[in-house]
Amino acid sequence: MSKFKIYFKSILIPLLVGTLVGILISGSMDYETLTKPFLAPPSTLFPIVWTILYILMGVSYGILRENSQTTKEIDSIYYGQLVINALWPIAFFVLKWRLFAFIWIILLAILVMTMIIKFYNKNKIAGLIQIPYLLWTIFATYLNFNIYILNK
Repeated sequence: MSKFKIYFKSILIPLLVGTLVGILISGSMDYETLTKPFLAPPSTLFPIVWTILYILMGVSYGILRENSQTTKEIDSIYYGQLVINALWPIAFFVLKWRLFAFIWIILLAILVMTMIIKFYNKNKIAGLIQIPYLLWTIFATYLNFNIYILNK
C-alpha cells in the first residue's frame, strides 16, 4: 500500500469515528447549561481540539503501519481506545451518566497510556505524538469529575 493510502486511511478512520459521534450526540449536548469548574473551556474549543487529536492519532498509527510495526496487540489497543473514546460522550451527554462517564474516561486514560508505551516501544515518534491526547484526556477527566460534582 502506498504511503499516501496508509496515512489517508489511518487519519480518516478516527476522523470518521469522531464525526459520527458528534452527529449522534449533537441533540443531547448540554455543556452550556452545566455548572462548570474552573478552567472549563468554551464549547467551541472541543471540536477543534478533537479534530487535531484525531489527526495526530491517525498520523501516529500511520507511522507504525508505514514501517510494518503494528501487531495484533497494538491494533487491539489502538482500536479499543478508539471505541472507548467514542462511547464516552454517549455516556456523558446522551445518557447523562456523569459518574459512569468519569469511570469510563479513567479507563480511556489507562488505554491511552498503554497505547503510548506500546507505540513508543516500536517507534518513539509514534508514541510521543500521542502525548497531547493523553494530556487532553486527563484534562477531560478533571472536567468530567468536577461537572459530576457540581451538577449532582
